[in-house]
Amino acid sequence: MRSKLVTVRKVLSRAVAALAATLVVTLLLPVAPASAHGQLATSTPLKGTVVREPLPQLALYFTEKPASNAHFTISGPDGSRVDNGWSYGEPKRLDKPVTEYFMVNGVFEPRLYHTGFPAMVTVAHWPAKGRYTASYLSVASDGEAVRGEVTFDYQGPGTAAPAGWSAPTAGPDPALVAQAEGKGEGSTSPGATGSPDAPTGAVADDPADATQEQRGGGFPAWLVPALIVVVVSAIVLVAARRRPAARGVGTASRRPAGKGGTPARKAAKPTRKTGGPTRRGGR
Repeated sequence: MRSKLVTVRKVLSRAVAALAATLVVTLLLPVAPASAHGQLATSTPLKGTVVREPLPQLALYFTEKPASNAHFTISGPDGSRVDNGWSYGEPKRLDKPVTEYFMVNGVFEPRLYHTGFPAMVTVAHWPAKGRYTASYLSVASDGEAVRGEVTFDYQGPGTAAPAGWSAPTAGPDPALVAQAEGKGEGSTSPGATGSPDAPTGAVADDPADATQEQRGGGFPAWLVPALIVVVVSAIVLVAARRRPAARGVGTASRRPAGKGGTPARKAAKPTRKTGGPTRRGGR
């Protein structure tokens, strides 16, 4: 029985070691580039920051010019829109370059982007303090949708809406939505041609405020089940190691106890000497 337990322990130990090694190798291998191009590189204000002055515009900087029919909105703390149109701004050099990948002859090649192309979104007014959200939807030159949002906290003074202004209610252009969902005529990615200038898109870095556009990255789908198998195997292995010890305790407890609770020992039989001392000589 003990030999069987030893064999089970060896098998479980090898299985756990193999799974652990597989997980380590998987985590160390580079993840395939996520499908994204024309991503948001930075913004003014930055995501998660606090604004204390009523800015007239918000600047969203992308790695390429947004589409002419791109859609931008700014929502206040109560969800109502406070945006008043957008326009192209003056490109600027990025403090942190953004890496994107291009498919060239079946191989992903990195390319650094040092210039940000801004969309200047006008703020009609700042009705109250609280959290504001700037959202965007566009289509990159490779046909991939570029969408996301930038949230920040406004703690400046309230400002009045301009005369005659009303909160916009229009949504994105239906053609833009169709193209972003892959149903438009321009949704086919030109990257399949193998041209060096045709981006298939991928993000190597995680620049500020660029998390919404990244797709296809992260952990493999089988990672969670594999972790569960490792945990269960470890539990079974620990239980198998404790069973022999528990049996040993049970065996010792079945021995009759002697004085003081210690197991009784069999009394040794006294040995008798055979024959007496030999006497020399006779009478």
